[in-house]
Amino acid sequence: MFFRKRRKKQKSLQKHNQVEMFEVKPTQDYVIDHGKTERAKQSIDTNSNEAQVEIDNGELSKQIKKAMNESPDLQIRSLYKESRLITIFFMKGAINEQALHEDVLAIIMKLSAQHITNEELKSNIPISRIQVSHQVTEICSNLMDGWIFIHIQDEQDGLLFNLSQPQYRPLFQSMNEANVLGPKLEFTESLETNAQVLRQLIKDEDLVMESYTLGRRAPKEVRITYMKGIADEENVKTFRERIQSIDVDDILDSSVLIQLIEENVYSLFPQFIMTEQPQRFAYSVLGGRIGVLVNGSPMAVLGPVTFFSFFESTEDLYFRWNVSTFFRLLRFVAVFISMAFTPVYVAALTYHYEVIPSALLVSLGQSRANVPFPPVMEALILEGAIELLREAGARLPTKVGQTIGIVGGIVIGQAAVQAGLTSNILIIAVALSALASFTSPNYVMGTVIRVIRFPLIILAGIAGGVGLTFGLTFLLIHLLKVTSLNRPYLAPIYPWRFRDLTKSIIRIPHLYSTERSSYNNPQDKVKLKENRKKQKKDIDE
Repeated sequence: MFFRKRRKKQKSLQKHNQVEMFEVKPTQDYVIDHGKTERAKQSIDTNSNEAQVEIDNGELSKQIKKAMNESPDLQIRSLYKESRLITIFFMKGAINEQALHEDVLAIIMKLSAQHITNEELKSNIPISRIQVSHQVTEICSNLMDGWIFIHIQDEQDGLLFNLSQPQYRPLFQSMNEANVLGPKLEFTESLETNAQVLRQLIKDEDLVMESYTLGRRAPKEVRITYMKGIADEENVKTFRERIQSIDVDDILDSSVLIQLIEENVYSLFPQFIMTEQPQRFAYSVLGGRIGVLVNGSPMAVLGPVTFFSFFESTEDLYFRWNVSTFFRLLRFVAVFISMAFTPVYVAALTYHYEVIPSALLVSLGQSRANVPFPPVMEALILEGAIELLREAGARLPTKVGQTIGIVGGIVIGQAAVQAGLTSNILIIAVALSALASFTSPNYVMGTVIRVIRFPLIILAGIAGGVGLTFGLTFLLIHLLKVTSLNRPYLAPIYPWRFRDLTKSIIRIPHLYSTERSSYNNPQDKVKLKENRKKQKKDIDE
């Protein structure tokens, strides 16, 4: 209704009245929270010469069409105000069309021809984010972000207005890191939403967010987040250098980013923590860690971390200190059981019958009387079946997956015993090892523990206790060599830091936890100033 055509005049300009459609690749507009604005100046086509071309009044539509590679989503509309052409470019589905009609087109139609200038449009259109541009690449990049571009005939520059309407899911309860106590919110794929949630948790101007653009073909915004005055400058510098050194086509997810910046790329063990809980992210940043938010990923990254950090749960902060300490120690015991229980069973039955009590040895002999496989093969078959059930349950829909996991485990276990393929006692050992691996609050670390179990079983079957000892020793030596942001992975055990034990392996009352962990080397070490005085009360009071 706002578009007019003049059929008798300016016939040479009628081509602007048609809708032209071209193909694009998504990109983003990036803002650094220090007040500086950074634009991703990525070329739409790396082999194109349009990257440095300025707009031409007579060939503007052709320039943008060529740069956008004939996109079917590009929309071009033309308006005339007393023979003066106004051309509007936008991407279908990427903008709020209601705002386009009410806040842009309606204002333009009300202005007289002499007031149709860039300055007048900037003053009258009620949109906060406005840019002036004359570079074709910058215009196309903003169009894909949900901006509209308005060009007035005979003007050297055009105006970009942000009418973006990104499609993101709303905030929901955390599913992968569910808590009984404490906040239940999780991050989403929207970086702006995640940043706002984080600022609601940390209302401090010292919360710094540095913005970077990664990806040549599909640029994405990445923000390094830390507390100024708390985070170690060396850690921030290391993180910054590794982020800036990345040169890839696309960053699919924060998990891919981790693999591009970690030191030990061949290690099974994760060297950064991924979390979907804003509360855990905020707590870690306040403790001196550095976080990374990636646009399009609901998982945030935290570092540096230790091996013991993966067995800490946010819920530990909400329980009483003695209960939290019990749960943490239980997780460490469960990790050892998950790794070593089945290999110890294989080693004992293969080489070390003397370590098995006599009464239990009789039961083992009876249960294995009809089993045709050696213990190592028996254990590998059963462990493989457990992993198949777990993987199938994870890939199927939720209700079906749970049913398959429970019913499949019962049916396969019972059938395997009756068929003489395995013994009852091994089923108990494998089931206990599987349950123990699920006690890890971090899914990635739990998966690593299950994978490590297989080579340990093979070593135990080849050389018994000697092979198992060799495997565990090799594992310990590897962990001693692993680092996270150039920090030791096994701290506070190696190097030994007694004071940090209360912040990783055990937990003490909040009243006495007055300092931040020295592992992160925080600038401000004190987090709680103890002003409470002990009062002695008389018995009769």
